[in-house]
Amino acid sequence: MPVSGESLDKLEDMIVRAAETTAAHARAAKDAVGTVIFGQDKVVEQALITILSGGHALLVGVPGLAKTKLVETMGVVLGLDARRIQFTPDLMPSDILGSEVLEENPGGKRSFRFIPGPVFAQLLMADEINRASPRTQSALLQAMQELHVTVAGARHDVPKPFHVLATQNPLEQEGTYPLPEAQLDRFLMQIDVDYPDRDAERRMLFDTTGAEEAKPRAAMTADELIAAQRLVRRLPVGESVVEAILALVRSARPGADADDATKSIAWGPGPRASQALMLAVRARALLDGRLAPSIDDVVALAEPVLKHRMALTFAARAEGETVEAVIGRLKSRLG
Repeated sequence: MPVSGESLDKLEDMIVRAAETTAAHARAAKDAVGTVIFGQDKVVEQALITILSGGHALLVGVPGLAKTKLVETMGVVLGLDARRIQFTPDLMPSDILGSEVLEENPGGKRSFRFIPGPVFAQLLMADEINRASPRTQSALLQAMQELHVTVAGARHDVPKPFHVLATQNPLEQEGTYPLPEAQLDRFLMQIDVDYPDRDAERRMLFDTTGAEEAKPRAAMTADELIAAQRLVRRLPVGESVVEAILALVRSARPGADADDATKSIAWGPGPRASQALMLAVRARALLDGRLAPSIDDVVALAEPVLKHRMALTFAARAEGETVEAVIGRLKSRLG
């Protein structure tokens, strides 16, 4: 049965209104986080973009920059069950996944019962993930990718939505186990957390040392977040934006036709980087109240999406080259 033009107009209006409502919820969540986390607007934006995209993020910064508080605040604001795991060298996979215990029933019959670990949360903070052994890291990263864990041969699904915000200290590397490149690729973004500016730190001093401290307020529910994540995947992407994503990611790979901008790259991002950028630019547009991304979104998110997915040659590092500088030159080509 054909659909009339009037019905199509009504359908489009309904879709636009739903998108506007979802965008308003996302912006309200950003504002709510900003009332507690000072001087980290870009970090807050990128963390929300990661979650709206349905991905996981790696937060890199020195201690004391409110990374833990950010995760706690986002859990309240987004209506998610948030938990935190402090990673240490002696942490075992069962400490995060859970384990089976032998119980005796009233009838005298014994059976195993699974006790879920802290990974069964909607928003999980993996604090200093590089301090745990590769075996424990792999257990968490499997849950991130597969959205389930396997204990004693039985599958246990993690809650929905499920997001991991892992942290690393860039200064102290003694006694750590750096994440392999293949595991870093599982993170949608690497978010660098820098020091706040003077005004933000001044405001922080008064707010956090007074009689009353600002408390986060809920701005979304878990169901609304899931609806927003579905909407992100349905936002249209113009051909020029798709071409910009492909051009940027493919130019960050070494090859026979390497030029001055790419000859210093040892290995570059795979197709997962293109997928991450495609989702992230949509989420950024929605967070900004727009219903379609632009090339500006690609430029803004190029560094956090690409920097942990590429490495420089030894010669380039010896000459003082940085991944950020290389990405900057690649972004300049997009116009």
